[in-house]
Amino acid sequence: MAEISKPIDRVDGFLKVTGQAKYAAEFPVKNVTYGFPVQSTIAAGKIKDIDTSVAEKSAGVLAVITHKNALKLAPRPEPVTPQNRATRSIPILQDTRIYQFGQYIGVVVAETYEQARSAAQLVKVVYETEKPLVDFDENLPKAYKPPIINAGYPTDTQKGDVETALKTADFTLEETYQTPIEHHHPMEAHSTIAVWENGKLTLYDSTQMVENPKQAVANTFQIPKENIRVFAPFIGGGFGSKIAAGAHIILAVMAAQVTQRPVKIVLTRQMMQTNVGLRQINRQKMRLGASKDGKLTAIAHETVTHTSVDEEFVEQSGVMTRMMYDAPNSLVTHRVFPLNVQVPRWTRAPGEAPGSFALESAMDELAYKLQLDPIEFRLKNEPAKNPENGKPWASRSLIEAMKVGAEKFGWSKRKFAPRSNKQGRWLVGYGMAGVSRGAPFRETSARVKLTRKNNDVKAVIEMGATDIGTGSYTIIAQAAAESLGLPIEKIEVVIGDSSLPPTPGSGGSWGAGCFSNAAYAACEKAKTDLQAQIKVNFVKAPTIAELMTAGNINEFQAEVTEKPSAEFAKYAHFSFGANFCEVWVDESLGIVKIPRFLMAAAAGRILNPKTAASQVIGGIVWGIGQALTEESTLDARYGNFTTRTLADYHVPVNLDIGTVETIFINEEDKIVNRLGVKGIGELGITSVAAAIANAVFNATGKRLRDLPLTPDKLI
Repeated sequence: MAEISKPIDRVDGFLKVTGQAKYAAEFPVKNVTYGFPVQSTIAAGKIKDIDTSVAEKSAGVLAVITHKNALKLAPRPEPVTPQNRATRSIPILQDTRIYQFGQYIGVVVAETYEQARSAAQLVKVVYETEKPLVDFDENLPKAYKPPIINAGYPTDTQKGDVETALKTADFTLEETYQTPIEHHHPMEAHSTIAVWENGKLTLYDSTQMVENPKQAVANTFQIPKENIRVFAPFIGGGFGSKIAAGAHIILAVMAAQVTQRPVKIVLTRQMMQTNVGLRQINRQKMRLGASKDGKLTAIAHETVTHTSVDEEFVEQSGVMTRMMYDAPNSLVTHRVFPLNVQVPRWTRAPGEAPGSFALESAMDELAYKLQLDPIEFRLKNEPAKNPENGKPWASRSLIEAMKVGAEKFGWSKRKFAPRSNKQGRWLVGYGMAGVSRGAPFRETSARVKLTRKNNDVKAVIEMGATDIGTGSYTIIAQAAAESLGLPIEKIEVVIGDSSLPPTPGSGGSWGAGCFSNAAYAACEKAKTDLQAQIKVNFVKAPTIAELMTAGNINEFQAEVTEKPSAEFAKYAHFSFGANFCEVWVDESLGIVKIPRFLMAAAAGRILNPKTAASQVIGGIVWGIGQALTEESTLDARYGNFTTRTLADYHVPVNLDIGTVETIFINEEDKIVNRLGVKGIGELGITSVAAAIANAVFNATGKRLRDLPLTPDKLI
């Protein structure tokens, strides 16, 4: 029974539309109290004095915890690395130092949310204020080479002699591109409930990875992780902000210990601006060289970004440049300096989202200099193997994505010369960009439990996976149904529980591939083990019901740990795609409209075209926001964000979005995993901003290299 690749509706859809799906803050917990964090109102300095006496006397208040009376926590490991960042200890409220505006400096616990919030305003703080490090250009001279960048990528890579190649190139390009600070605002705000009972801790948390808060709390409080259980059955979006354990989790756990009552903390939208991570400013210098026939001779991508004074996090903005196009000489570097801002955090397609804007804009600019169609220029520079490490591609369908996408979009109607297409007062332009994103596969475990009653077999799939709104429940059920030959209705999926077989969780574009393969493998093992146990020869392949009936078996289970194959490390694994965009620009008002956007995506075997398209469309919408509206700005005097909440942070709404279409390229990949599934969640946002900026140039003749493309830059 073929269930994989069917566009079935979400199996959890009914629970969501009827309000039965429980998110972290909605779990009914007896005797629950409410925590409300107290935040700093300066960006740099020390707490000179903190007076909680009035707050403590406020109605309903059970405790006010600050550095003066906080539990002693394990120190943070030094250095914080990509390997320990998500699970390391979080020693909050341990001293008086202030690193950022909005830093948690206390928590009020009360009988109701309103009482806790009101009392938090009564805490009086006297500061010893220092001048915050806020301005990007002012602090740029402090940039240094970090030992490693996000995800463990090397800081710098070099091949050949870029400087000589640029000097001798027939055509060159040297430009700087910049992306701004962008913030996380998933629909479900970060929230947690901490419940202590008989020395055991239960957490209901909005996390993308149930193992991470479990390990972080164990490390912070120095308790056995076996005494901690994390529930996260439904998550209302994460996008990277819910990968690492947040400091509010530690506040809730500490407050629950102090009060001996369950404590719930739900962050406000203002707190989301200051305490759940951000994408930092990325300033990227691109230098490209090419011969007259359009072959790249050199490519250099040099990024400078900022991190926090408190902790180093360096986005890997140059990773796409290292592998996308064939150039005999290349240089990719990353430099960073500290500011008094919150620690940056993974944000959908970390590295590729800002890096693709620089790379794909530069490729478009050089194509124009060469008088080549942007697609033709990319075709001339298609690498036979990964330029970074020489590994063969497990699969690479970039060329097909560009050709199929161009045909569907009507790219041949594009006029090469800018300002050649007018519709009344509107200037019309077409733009495109190449897309890539890593396709990792990680060790993942799953368990299947089979039950038979009157020859009716049902299956329960258990794994510590999460569904962040992407459709994990559905694709896990599809994978199991395909293996077992059962209808989807006979499959129950149980996830979001740290006591279940471990998985890497949702993030990094590995969730769907890891979950589906592990579920499928567990079901395959169940069939194999059943046949070995009953030792009956069948004329044709038996159904799961026939197997269990033949052995008179009413209950059976199997568990596997699915790992990358021995061949996996020998190949380069990426998803690819091509973006095509039509813009209409009113120069008198600086308005950009996007009536059409199309993405041709190549991501191996598509588990469910409906949920996959939903992910891609969501990514494209976010990419449109990145291109046109999203930006958080800092007040250089005080270090606070002038964009204080979601009301000030401009994101696209329905009327801003035209027709968005997704095409999936039929791609077979036998190396990446047994089902041939590659990640698609972050592919959708990659290179969207570049395609839009390139279309704006085609429409207006203006090259805009500083996002977002706001009206003031176009008038």
